[in-house]
Amino acid sequence: MATKSSTPAPVTAIDGKAPAAAAAATPTVVDAPQSVILGPVMRKKELIDQVVKRSGIKKKDAKPVVETMLSVLGEALADNRELVLPPFGKVKVRREKQLPNGRVMVVKVRQPTPPQAGPSDTMPDAAE
Repeated sequence: MATKSSTPAPVTAIDGKAPAAAAAATPTVVDAPQSVILGPVMRKKELIDQVVKRSGIKKKDAKPVVETMLSVLGEALADNRELVLPPFGKVKVRREKQLPNGRVMVVKVRQPTPPQAGPSDTMPDAAE
């Protein structure tokens, strides 16, 4: 009858040497996930104010349009639809979790990189 060893046998390759991946593997400490929000939060009131400021239309005209647009976008996300809204970007739901009071969605937003002005992008002087 063979006795049970309390120490596991080392992992060896066919040639009798320890595999490089097993020898080099060391445990790493992973920090808790960090928030990605880098700036202040924009709320619906501020969004409406910015739309009024940039478009020049009256607030009473802009508010129902912005609220309806947000409702349509929310419904599209609820239907798991991908949103392609230039210049805002492309929005895709990656994961979701149902909770008693709502739904948590992890989304990917891909925005195009704005073109950078270089020496060839400048306008020539009229004197040339």
